[in-house]
Amino acid sequence: MSATADHAEERTNPAARLGFQPEQVVQEIGYDDDVDQELREAIEEITGQELVDEEYDDVADAVVLWFREDDGDLTDALVDAIQMIDDGAPVWLLTPKTGRDGYVEPSDINEAATTAGLSQTKSFNAGKDWTGSRLVTPKAARSGKR
Repeated sequence: MSATADHAEERTNPAARLGFQPEQVVQEIGYDDDVDQELREAIEEITGQELVDEEYDDVADAVVLWFREDDGDLTDALVDAIQMIDDGAPVWLLTPKTGRDGYVEPSDINEAATTAGLSQTKSFNAGKDWTGSRLVTPKAARSGKR
């Protein structure tokens, strides 16, 4: 594929924009009937495999966490999400946009991420009803893995 075609795909495929790669194992947590199916399908198209669920018991390359205000404690959800990924692997936190049922305040996301030992590196539009945050383990915490 040419560089121009790569850039065109990044504009049209939201999963390509987020940096998903072929053959990655992506664990999905918090799936419900309100999730953005187009984003899910785009991730599966890029990786070439179905998303694995909460029951997956091996190491994943990334986590997609759908989280709504009434889903419980966000810090706990993030701590659980990072248990099955390598240090530095991203957690893509997806929350309802402003004005949608289940909206989560950005300050709550930042506080929960910090408490869970994660830092936010990117925010993005994840679809019509969802916004996303890319969270990773800070480099200082990963210094043991050089």
